This record gives sequence, structure tokens and C-alpha cells, in this order.
Amino acid sequence: MTVKELAMLNLQRMSLFIAVVDSGSFTAAAAASGQTKAVVSFNIRQLEKELGVTLLLRSTRRLTLTDAGVLFYQKGVNLLNAAKNLQDEVRASHSGLGGELRITTTPEFGEQVIIPLLAQFSQRHPDLRIRHMSSSHHADLIAERFDVAIRLGSLTDSRYRAALISRFTILPVAAPQWLARHPVSSLESLAQAEWIIHERLPTPLRWTVTNNHGQHSRLEISKAGKISVDSARSLMAFALAGSGVALLPQWLVNTALEEGTLIHLLPDYHFPRQGIYAVYPDARHVSTKVRAFIDFLRSQWDCGEHAPSS
Repeated sequence: MTVKELAMLNLQRMSLFIAVVDSGSFTAAAAASGQTKAVVSFNIRQLEKELGVTLLLRSTRRLTLTDAGVLFYQKGVNLLNAAKNLQDEVRASHSGLGGELRITTTPEFGEQVIIPLLAQFSQRHPDLRIRHMSSSHHADLIAERFDVAIRLGSLTDSRYRAALISRFTILPVAAPQWLARHPVSSLESLAQAEWIIHERLPTPLRWTVTNNHGQHSRLEISKAGKISVDSARSLMAFALAGSGVALLPQWLVNTALEEGTLIHLLPDYHFPRQGIYAVYPDARHVSTKVRAFIDFLRSQWDCGEHAPSS
């Protein structure tokens, strides 16, 4: 490819095209980019002219991507991210981190742990903008353009790279009023209890638990749960209401345990510790801001600051 041909590939027009695809219309893309609809439409036409292909099929009701448009969108997102990372790294080498760090977490872990850390990280890098989104569902990091996600437990999506930050303890808990009706004195009785299930976990639930002497036992929850939820906060709410047993992070239930509104069941048995991961798109070059944020998180856990209870 010649220099002249490269010059024809306009990143601003590519960005507008991606905005049109993401938003679903020229009008929405114009509003999001601060341009007029006419300017957006002109730039898309010019982009198609420069490429010599049709990217979008337009009708009165909808826009449809051609095969070339799908390919250009997929490759274009990666190219724009690479260009953005390059810009951020060059600026960072001169004056510190800049640009925007887009991060997603679960609501509970974000509120209790990550947001205080983000606030501190932001103070260290005043030129870096922070955009935090919380959701109980795993976002598509590429399609939704997140730089990094903080995920807990076991990882299943091989599309992304992951950095282990630390680990945390999970505990089986129940409310005193439930425990009074359904005593739990052994692993067998725990396995037969009424469990509140997180819908993201596979069923039946299988765990290898360890007692205080280092001996391992198999715990399988084959009894179908009557209640399933999509968040740790909902698990905890049902447990507090006396609906059954929930397996929850210690950092989330510490206060309830101290107040006696939840009881730790079979404390002589220990469930496998779960991972805290920083997950990011599998790009050839990891941006400076993502590397810096991961290093910052690890440093906080290493020195014990802001880390959830083990």
C-alpha cells in the first residue's frame, strides 16, 4: 500500500461510520458525535467513495451493513482502538496518562472496592478521564469498547486476556430464622439444604471443600433451587429474608455476619478461594493506561490497602 493510499483512509470518517453502526441511525450518530446529520451522511458517502465499496444499505426504516460493511466495522473498531492507544501512549510518555479509561464491574464489587480505588487512581492521573459502568451481566468488551472489566470467580471467555489481581473467600451463609427451622450440622445436610442459586453458575453445583486439617471432601448441590438470581446483592437479600443458603463473598457479608443477621455455616470447612481478574481485549498492544491501572490494583492488594477481606 502506498502512502497516497494510506492517506485516503480517514480515521475521523471511520469513527463516524462506527458511530452510525453502533447507534443504528445517522441522527443518533450525529447527536453522539456533536455533528449535524448532513455532515455525518456526507462523511459516510465520502468514505464509501474512497474505499470503492458500499458499506451501508439505506432504507426509510433501517440501515443494513453489507458484507464489506461488516468487515470494515470489525477491523475498524480494532484499528481505532490501536490508534487511540498509540495516541495515549505517546501523550503518557510526555506528560502522564491521558484519554479515557472505560471500565465495567459488578455493582457490588464496584461500589465496595473498585470505585474507591478508581477515585484514588484518578487523583494520581488528573488528565485521565474515568468512565465506570456497573452491570450484573458480562459486557462485550470489544462491541461496547471497554478497556478493562473486573471479573470475579472463574473465567470462561477465551476471547480476552486476563490478569489475576488477587483472591477472596466465599462463605455459605443463611439467616438465623432459616437456620432455626433447618439445622445444618454436616456437609450432607448442607448439600440437601434449600440453596439460592446464582444463575451464572452451572448446575449441579460441585465444590471441593477443605477442613481445618487439610482433608478434602466433595460437596455436590444436586437439589434444584427454587430461587435463582442474577447478582450477589440479590443472593444476599434472599438469604437475609430467610429463603435459604447462599454462597457469598466474605467482603460482601462481613457486616451482616458481625451484626448476626447472617450466620456462617460449617466454618470448619473452606471453599476454594475465588479470583479477582482484570480482563481486557486480546489486542496486540495493551494500552499504557490499562497496564498502569492493573499495576495500581495489584499494588493496593499487595500492601493491603482497599483490599476486600480475605
